Amino acid sequence: MPLISSFYGVLIYLYWLDTRQHKLPHIHAMYGGDEAVFGIESGDVLDGQLPRKQTRLVQGWIELRREELMRDWELAARGEPVFPIKPLA
Repeated sequence: MPLISSFYGVLIYLYWLDTRQHKLPHIHAMYGGDEAVFGIESGDVLDGQLPRKQTRLVQGWIELRREELMRDWELAARGEPVFPIKPLA
């Protein structure tokens, strides 16, 4: 489960070969003891939850980095190494 980015206390992960449970391209975001799964294409929360502020930060980041996230998703879905993605500044 590679960490691909972190910003404002939010950690963003992509799991290798993680195509069965949610089926859609997605990321896992963790903040404190909370975790949520976000769809890359829509930015929607697919599972779990984060505090509202962190949810909005992750959704904004997805919007800015969607192309890079999709490239990493395709790599991770094949079990290949992924690349770090620039955080929110």
